[in-house]
Amino acid sequence: MVDTRGPARLLWSLLRQRPGLLLLTAVSGALWMLPTAVLPLVVGAAIDSGIRAGSVPALLAWAGVVVLLGFTQAAGSALLTWAAHSSWIHGAETSQRLVHDHVVRLGGTTTRRVGTGEVVTAGGSDITEVATFFEVTGRLTGALVSFAVAAVAVLYISPLLGLIVLIGIPLATAGIAPLLIPYQRREEVQRERFSAVTSMAADIVAGLRVLRGLGGEARFRRRFQERSERMRTAGVAAVRAESWLEGAEVLLPGLVTVLVTWLGARLALNGTISVGELVAFYGISAFLVIPVSTATEAANSYAVALVAADRIRDLLNLEPDAAAPPHPVPLPPGALDLQDDELKAPAGQLTVIDAGEGGSALAERLAGHPVGGGVLAGGVRLADVEPAELRRRVVLVHNQDPLFSGPARAEVDQGTPVPVDTALHAADAADVLAALPGDAELDELGRSLSGGQRQRLVLARALCADADVLVLDDPTSAVDAHSEQRIAQRVRDLRSGRTTVVLTQSPLWKAVADTTPGGTP
Repeated sequence: MVDTRGPARLLWSLLRQRPGLLLLTAVSGALWMLPTAVLPLVVGAAIDSGIRAGSVPALLAWAGVVVLLGFTQAAGSALLTWAAHSSWIHGAETSQRLVHDHVVRLGGTTTRRVGTGEVVTAGGSDITEVATFFEVTGRLTGALVSFAVAAVAVLYISPLLGLIVLIGIPLATAGIAPLLIPYQRREEVQRERFSAVTSMAADIVAGLRVLRGLGGEARFRRRFQERSERMRTAGVAAVRAESWLEGAEVLLPGLVTVLVTWLGARLALNGTISVGELVAFYGISAFLVIPVSTATEAANSYAVALVAADRIRDLLNLEPDAAAPPHPVPLPPGALDLQDDELKAPAGQLTVIDAGEGGSALAERLAGHPVGGGVLAGGVRLADVEPAELRRRVVLVHNQDPLFSGPARAEVDQGTPVPVDTALHAADAADVLAALPGDAELDELGRSLSGGQRQRLVLARALCADADVLVLDDPTSAVDAHSEQRIAQRVRDLRSGRTTVVLTQSPLWKAVADTTPGGTP
C-alpha cells in the first residue's frame, strides 16, 4: 500500500517497497564517491612521508593505496550504475502501475472529474520525474557519506581550516536553497500549462473531422499555438531558475575553496601545517564542490518530484462514483420506473425530457453516476443497489461515448438476446458497417467516422445491451432529420415494454414519446 497523505509520504512509501534495492543504492553510492574524498588525504600523506622524507617504500605504499582506491571506485561506479537504473525502473514501473490500475478502477469517474491532459501528464512526465528522483538517491547517499568523512579528516588535520570548510560549505548550500522555491513554483506553472496543452491537443484530435467540417480548424490551431507559446514561456522561466541554481552551486562552494587555499598557504608558510596537508586541504575543499553539487541536484530533483507526486496523489485519492453499499438491495425484476422528487419515467415507456443544457448532468443522475441523491428505480434507491447490478440493468449512454478499435460487429455485440442486426437496424447504422474499409474494422475511437456515424454505432451498442432502463443523452444530435425520425420510431418499437429515457430538445423524439415531463428539475 502507498501513503497518499502527502507527496513526500507518497515518494517514501514507493521507495521503501524495495528496501534491498534502496540499501544497495546507498552502499554503491558511498563506494563510488568515498574514494574521491579520501584521495587528497592519501596524496598529502604520500608527499609528506614519501617525497619530502625521501622514502621510496613509503611512496610506493601510498601509490598502492591510490590504485586500490581506483579499483574500489570503479567497482562502486559499476554497481551504482546498475542500482541507479534499477531504482529508476522501480520508480517508473511502480508509479505507472499505480496510476494505470487506479484509472481502471475509477472507470467513468476519470473522464468526469479529471481532464484528459491531467491523466496523460500523470502517466507520462510525472512518472518520469519520480523515477529521476529515485535514480539520484544513490549519489546523494554517497555525497553525504563522503562529506562526513572529509569533515572528520580536515578537523583532525587543522581545526581552523576544518571549521571553515564545515561552516562554509553548508552556508554555501544554504545560499542555494532560496533559489529552489521560485524554481519549484515555475515548475508547477510549466507543468499545469503542459497539462492544459495536452488536454487541448487530445480534444482537437478527437474532433478534428468536425472542426474541418465547420471550418474551425484554423481557429483551433491558433488557440493551440497560443497555449503552446504560454507553455514555452513557462518552460523558459523554469530553465532560467534552474540556470541560476547551477551557477550558484559552482560559485558559492568555489568561494569557500579559494578561502581555504589562501589561508592554508599562509599556514604552510609559517609551518603550522605541512605541504602535504596543504595539498590535502586544497584537494578536499575542491572535492567538496562535488557532494554539494550532487546535493543540489538531488534537492532540485526532489522539488520537481514533489510536484509530480502531488499530482499523482490527487489522482490516486479520487474514489469511484459508485461505491458498493454495505447492505445491497436488489432491484425488482422486469421493467423499472425511474423517479425522484420532481420527475418520473414510467416503467416500460419511452420518456422524452427537454432538459436543455443540463441534460448530461440529469442523465448521469438518473442513471446513478454518481450513485446518490433521491433517485429511485422500481422503488429502490440507486445508492442501495450493488454497482455491478445497477450498471447491468440501468445503462447510461452519452452521445460522445467512445468506440474501441477492432471488428465493428464485435464492438456492437453485447451477447444479449437482441441480435446485432436488429440493433443496427433500429439505430439506422447498418450502412455504417457497410462503409467501413476491410473487414469492418474500427480504428482507435472510431475517428475515421463522422459524428453521426459514431453516434449511431454507440446507440446500436446500447440497444444490444438490452437493459431494463436505458438513459440516452441527446443520442442523435449529429444525425440528419430523416435518419433521426427513423431512429426514434425504431427505438420506440424495439424498446417496447422496457423503460427508455431520452434527454433531448428534438421534436422528432417528442413525437413518438409516451410521456414528456417538463425541463430540468
